[in-house]
Formats: sequence, structure tokens, C-alpha cells
Amino acid sequence: MQRRDLLKNLLIASVAGTAAVAAPGCIRNTPEPTLDDTQLDTGNAYGRTPVELARDAKIREDEYLTEGELETIAVLVDLILPATAEVGGASEAEVPAFIEFIVKDIPSHQLPIRGGLMWLNNESKDRYGEPFTALAKDRQTAILDDIAYPNPEGKRPQLAPGIKFFDRLRNLTVTGYYTSRLGVRDDLGYSGNAPNVWDGVPQHVLDKHGLAYEPEWLAKCVDQERRNEPAAWDDAGRLLT
Repeated sequence: MQRRDLLKNLLIASVAGTAAVAAPGCIRNTPEPTLDDTQLDTGNAYGRTPVELARDAKIREDEYLTEGELETIAVLVDLILPATAEVGGASEAEVPAFIEFIVKDIPSHQLPIRGGLMWLNNESKDRYGEPFTALAKDRQTAILDDIAYPNPEGKRPQLAPGIKFFDRLRNLTVTGYYTSRLGVRDDLGYSGNAPNVWDGVPQHVLDKHGLAYEPEWLAKCVDQERRNEPAAWDDAGRLLT
């Protein structure tokens, strides 16, 4: 089984864990940021309240991860979910930006992510004499293969920090990817709800109850050729068309 297919199969469990990712961000009794309308970017904010938009804007203005750390994250997420011939990879879905936002939004991720990146670079230098992003892909993968699986018996204590870090980063990567348009629509093929065609109550059901549609209402309500026309009502609330 390919790594991407395995992650798809684990998606439900990963999404279930999203509650753990998001919960610490719901902190009460903290001042809510406010911005005027000219400061709010509403381009990708459907359904967000003004307070939520202001908070998002404040988080985006903050800085935590360095350019070098973000570069390493970009390499990692594409190793976890690489592009295929059919669909783009994690970087194309802007997963690094998602992880950066989550790390700033939920401070409990900050030390584990930064510490894990430091561990990864130290391990890379110990093995190959170079930081992780400078390695050839086969060497990068060799390190990740050693920390990609649990170690319940504790037989590899020197890899325990890396295993814990990679587990966290992988969960964030899958969450970010499969909450993006690219992951949900293009990879999973989910296009969302779509209207169907309603032809009214079946005739045999109407016959069973001794009912029938009035021809006038059939013309107004069950004419599929006019389904995209807005309904019109008179001042008394009667349906015209």
C-alpha cells in the first residue's frame, strides 16, 4: 500500500484527533482582538464573525517559526504527502502555512515543533554531516523511516524524541491537507452537496392517500425546466411563479 493511500485510510482517526489539535485554542477570559473593517481580510473567510476575523488577522501578524524552520517543514510535508500524477502534494495545498498558523494559534505546539526540528537537524548532521534540507531525498527518507513508527518497547530510546515529533507533524500535515480544497475535492473526490431533481410526491403515494396536485401548482413548483428561476410572490404572500 502506498503511503498516501495509508494516510487516506487513517483520515477518520486523524480528523478525530483534530479536536485535540484545536481544543487548547479555545481559551476563555482572554481579551478578544478587534479591528475595523478596513483591516479585515475577508477573502477566504466565509462564515467567520468579525471577532474571529480579527483574531485570525492578529495571529497572521505574529511571527514564531523562522524561515529555516518553515523551509524544513515544507520539505517534510511533501515527503509525507507528495504530489502524484493526479493531485498536488502538501505544499501545493499550503500545508506549511496551515502548520505555521496552528503553531501560533495553539502555543502548546510551539516547543514540540521547534524542538523536533532541532532534533531532526542534529540527527541529520550526526548521520550525514549536513542539515536535513541539504540531504538527498533518499537520505531524508532514511531518517524518516526510522521515526515513522511507534516504539512501545522502548528499544530505540535515542529516537524517541524524533518519533514523538514526527507523529505530531504527520497529524498536522494530514489535517491541513484534508481540510484544504485540494485534499478534499481533488484527492478524495468529494464535491460537496449538490441539488437533485424533485418531481413531486410519487403518483402511487398520492393515490394511496386520495390526493392529487393542482395543475396550477404543478406548473409553478415541479417544472424542472424552470428550476433556476427565482420564485415570485404577490403582496398577500401568494406564489405567482
